[in-house]
Order: sequence, then C-alpha cells, then structure tokens
Amino acid sequence: MPINNEILPPGERSIVLVGLMGAGKTAIGKRLAAQLGLPFHDADQEIERAAGMSIAEIFRIHGEAYFRAGEKRVIERLLANGRIVLAPGGGAFMDPETRRTIRQRATSIWLRCPLPVLLQRVQGRTHRPLLNTGNQAEILARLSDERSPIYAQADIIVEGSEDPPHVTTSNVIAALNNYLAPRRVSVDLSQTSYDVLIGANLLSRAGALLAPVLPQPRCVIITDETVAGLHLATLQQSLAETGIAHSVLTIAPGEPSKTLQTWQYLVESLLAQKVDRHTAIIALGGGVIGDLAGFTAAATLRGLPFIQIPTTLLSQVDSSVGGKTGVNASRGKNLIGAFHQPLMVLADTTVLQTLPSRELRNGYAEIVKSALIGDALFYEWCEANAVAMLQGDDALLAEAVRRSVAFKAAVVAGDERETKPSDGRALLNLGHTFAHALEAETGYGSTLLHGEAVATGLVLATHLSAQLGLCPKEDVARVTTHLAQTGLPHRIAGLSAEELLAHMKQDKKMRGGKLTFVLTKGVGQAFTCNEVPEEAVRASLLANGAV
Repeated sequence: MPINNEILPPGERSIVLVGLMGAGKTAIGKRLAAQLGLPFHDADQEIERAAGMSIAEIFRIHGEAYFRAGEKRVIERLLANGRIVLAPGGGAFMDPETRRTIRQRATSIWLRCPLPVLLQRVQGRTHRPLLNTGNQAEILARLSDERSPIYAQADIIVEGSEDPPHVTTSNVIAALNNYLAPRRVSVDLSQTSYDVLIGANLLSRAGALLAPVLPQPRCVIITDETVAGLHLATLQQSLAETGIAHSVLTIAPGEPSKTLQTWQYLVESLLAQKVDRHTAIIALGGGVIGDLAGFTAAATLRGLPFIQIPTTLLSQVDSSVGGKTGVNASRGKNLIGAFHQPLMVLADTTVLQTLPSRELRNGYAEIVKSALIGDALFYEWCEANAVAMLQGDDALLAEAVRRSVAFKAAVVAGDERETKPSDGRALLNLGHTFAHALEAETGYGSTLLHGEAVATGLVLATHLSAQLGLCPKEDVARVTTHLAQTGLPHRIAGLSAEELLAHMKQDKKMRGGKLTFVLTKGVGQAFTCNEVPEEAVRASLLANGAV
C-alpha cells in the first residue's frame, strides 16, 4: 500500500527501532510494545513469512538487492496499517525511501551499542548473511562506520550496553516520554516549498534534521565571531555525527558587515574552496548573517542551496522566512539583493537563552506586528502572554514563533516577490516605513535596534490610521500600553520630523513618487495605502515625540 506524504501527529506515530545486528531491536521491541499496548512486528520475520524462506536463503538465491526491495515493501505495508512497534533489519534504515516513510509515519530510535557488546551478542550466529562472509569483528566495524552516520538521523538516540533488555526498554520509554518533536510550519510557494522547524535543542540535532534535504553531505557554514563562540561547536558536532563534511567562514558581527565588500569576500572564499552547485550554505546567526549568507548563496555559481539557522528571535520570526536576502548600500538598507528561498529553516528556541533581554524584546516587536496585521485573536494572546514569554517561558516562546512564522508563510505564499499592487506581502511592512526612517536617522546602530524602531513604527502607524479616521482611537492607547508593558520603546526620542520625512521619501517602497504606508482599520485589519497626506504623517510624528 503506498504511503502518502502526510506527516502523522505524535500520538498516531509508530515506533521504529534501528541499529546494527545485535543491538537488541527485537528483544527490546517486544517489551516496548507490551508496555505500550501496541502490536509488535519484526520486519525480517514478516519477510521470511511472505517469501516462505529464511533471510539467508533469500540472500543466497536472489541476492541482497532483491531482499532490500522486498524489505522496503514490507515496511511500507506495516507502517500504513495503524500504530505499531517495528524492528526492521539493520540495513533497512540505509534506504532513503524507507527513511522517508519512517519520518512520515513513525518516531525512530537508534539503539546505539558499543562494538564489543554487539560482537559478543552475534558471535556464533549463522542466520545473518552479512556476517557469514568473513571476520565478524571486521565486518561489524565496517558496517558501523558505514551506517552510524545514517542511524544518527533517527529522532532519538538511546545508548545500549550490557544491561538486560528490560533496563534498555525502560530507557527507551523514558526517552520517548521526554521527546518533543519540532513544531513544523510549511512554506508552500509556486516553485518550491520548505519546512520551518521550531523547538528546543534543534541545533544539537541539526545534522539529522538537515541530512534529508541536503543535495550532498557537504556544506559551508557562514557565521559571525559572536555566534561562533556560542553555537558553532554544537552545530559542527551534529554535522560530523551524520557524516556531513563542512567548512566555516566567519565574519565580524553586526550591521557594518552587511556590505558588498563582505559579500565579495564570502563569494571569493567559496570559489576558492571549489564549491559546486550541490554545496549548501548554512547561515548560522541573526538577520545580518541570514541576509548576507543568503545573498552569497544566491549569487555564487548562480545559486547554491541554502539553510537558515537563525539565532535571534527577530530573525526566527522574520528575516529567515520568505527568501529575501541582500546587503546594504550607501543610500539605504537592503537595496542590493535577491529572492532566494532556503531548503529549510531551523528555529532552535534554546539558543535564545543566550540573548540579552533587549534582544528578545527586539524580536518580539515582529511577533506583535504579525498579530496587528491580520490576527486579532493572536494579538489578544500576545497581550495575555508576552510578559511571561519574555521572562523565559520556553513553551510560550515556541508557540509565539510558530504562530508568527505560520502567518508570514501564508502571506509570502500569496505574494512571494511582493508584486501585488496592494496588500499582499507589503502588509508585512506595517510600521516599517516609520521604522526605517528612525533607523536611518539614528545611524542603524545600537542606539535603536530594528525591532525597537518597528515597535515605535507600530504606534505611529496606528496613530496615523486613527488620525485619518480609519481605526478606533482606542487602538492607539491599546497598542502603546502593550508595547510599554513589554519594555519596548513607543515614542520618538526628539528626532526631527522633517529629517524623518526626508528619509521616508527615499524608502524603496515609494510608488509613483508617493509615500506608501501600511495602515489599519482595527487590530488584525491592516491594508496598504499610498494616498496619505504628508501633513498627516508630519502630525503623527510631532504628536509622538518628534520635533
């Protein structure tokens, strides 16, 4: 029976034990199934029953290729008929199609055992064809070298030992109880699609999560000096565990690196490494790294595959999703770049624990922006949960990231390249016409972070909407109060209204010489408008702290 591409929810997923021969898959699988109240199946026994002969006889008469094809069909059939515990043969997980089936329908567990333990368990056994062709110790060592990087793609790894099966079974159950599958948001576009995975400790499992989508097991990590010191070793260890070769390019942190000069250095460095069109670029860092590495990937050899691993809240909920990449020009931010969609985005909420509270608030501005644009219920959720989330509630943080990413994915899917004459992807710029002017006037530095500028921009956009009679006046106080409660700025700190207007007139969102704004008709009801009187904009600036 063919298996569709639907990924089953955790409560409906089967459990598949993988590992080398002698790992105890059958002994532990039977005990696990009994304790969970699930049927148990041994794939090899099912194959023997269907073929009417032993595995050794199938190998001898028909060969390994014939056996593997039958094994694949049996595993597909077993996993298509309800929740079970399955113990396949040691080589089954090596087949890419079988791994894909298991990823969709089951939680996989690698029973990783030391070679001496495995050798002790298989010595003297003659029913394993692969062990009957030479020295068993040498064969097991070779199989371990070949298969361990693939087994490491399993969802869970449980260390095996000389302990009796009931002890390892208890360890497996504990691991299952502690396992939280990543939240998954699909970004479905006209020419491609990819997943955004959200959850804790994803960086330590990056190799397993990325291996299925990488064109080849080779990549180049682009990161900055600060992020490298915090997270690079974890990523490298994970890639090495799954056999993914990699090198690293490190640049100075911050907006000053987002230049054509840095971009050229990265491109030339990649070419010096003789990358090919199947070499993936991994962006490990915040929005600057994501934009810069993405543009590097877009331009090198006319397009390299690209992975986003954002390490700030701002980049997790905003810049890592949607495919916008680029660098700054002397005349403004992000004026040079390209659309280049990633193969996958890994949003590890655990890495956010290393961020200072100001950076978390910086990212939260983009979360609440999403709610203000098109989801009044999400805005109410933000009002109820933002303070606890910013104080370190991981579950609330992951849910906020998921909802923000899902909202942005839906908007991007409807207007991938921001070509709609109104609304569409341009809605994501709520508050940004004001924000970019504020950033330009304050020098794009640490005086005013992007999210802080967006927060002030949200107040200004709401005030402008109310001034024009488009939204209730009460919305201004509601938005201002909420942002103040989260510690975000909500007023202009004495900047010149005329200078801010001048910056707005250089904004790349100008159309036909007219200022384009995203305004609101109420919370969750944003729309684009390019018929805004300049005097109304000036009045909103002056009413909110400009001079």
